[in-house]
Amino acid sequence: MYYNLDWQIRFKTKDKKWRLGMLLEVEIEKSDENLADTAVITLPESLLNTPLQVKDKIGRGDEVEIKLGYNGDLKTEFVGFIQDISTDGNLKIRCEDGLFLFRKEVKDIQMKGTSVKKIAEYLVQQIGGGYTVVCDFDIAYEKFVIHQATAYDVLKKLQEETKANIYFKTEKKELHIHAPFTEKGGYVIYCAQKNVEKSSLEYKKAIDRKFEVTVESVQKDGTIKTEKVGTTGGESVTIRTGAFSQSDIKKIANAELVKRSGDRYEGTID
Repeated sequence: MYYNLDWQIRFKTKDKKWRLGMLLEVEIEKSDENLADTAVITLPESLLNTPLQVKDKIGRGDEVEIKLGYNGDLKTEFVGFIQDISTDGNLKIRCEDGLFLFRKEVKDIQMKGTSVKKIAEYLVQQIGGGYTVVCDFDIAYEKFVIHQATAYDVLKKLQEETKANIYFKTEKKELHIHAPFTEKGGYVIYCAQKNVEKSSLEYKKAIDRKFEVTVESVQKDGTIKTEKVGTTGGESVTIRTGAFSQSDIKKIANAELVKRSGDRYEGTID
C-alpha cells in the first residue's frame, strides 16, 4: 500500500478565512514539558518570479490550524496563533499555541492562602478568551505576588517552582496543570518493517535504577524544609523551591522522582 502525504493549513483573520495553497515544509514541536507547542510553516519566497505577499493577507495574532495525514485521512496536529513572519531565503510563519494569548501583562496582585489552580484561574480571568483550568496537581502557596509580569511569566514561575507539566489544549481552550508522567495522550504503534527508519531505543526499568531526589524548600524566615525520596546509593539530584508545606514538598519530590526514574525508553526513533 502506498501512502501519499496530505496536508491542510487554514488561517483565520478578523474578517476572512484563508487556505494555504502551497508548502515547502511544516515542523511542529509538541511536549508536555514545554509551556507551548510551536509550529513553523515554510513557504517559497516567490512563485514564478513573483514575490508572495503573505503579510498582506495574514499577520501576528491570526489563528492557524494545521492538519496532516495520508491519503486524505487528515488529523488536526496544531491549533494556535501566528507569532511572527520572517524571511531568510524562504518565508517562515512561526506559530504558537494558546500560550500566545498569555504573553500579556496582568494586574499586580498579592494572593494569600492561594494555590497553583487559583493562580492559574486568576490568569485566565485576566486574559479572557474563555479558557478553563484543568488541574490535579494543586500545590498550595502561603503567599504569591504578581508584580509587573505577564501571564506567561507567572506560568513559567509556577512550572519552575512546582515542576508541574503546564500546557495548553488550544482547540478546547484548556490550560492543563498536572504532575509529570501521570497522563497518557494516546497510543502509537511502531513497526520496524513499516514505519521506522532507524532506532536507538533502549528500555530501562525503574527497578534497575537507583535514584534519590532531595527537595529543599526555603521558608520565609530563612529556614529550610527538606524532603528526600527514592533510593540512596545511586544517582541523586537536589532541587530548591519556594516556601511550601511539608506535604506539598513531598508531592514535588515524588513527582520529580517519577519523572527521573520511572520505566522508560531512552534514545531516539525516526
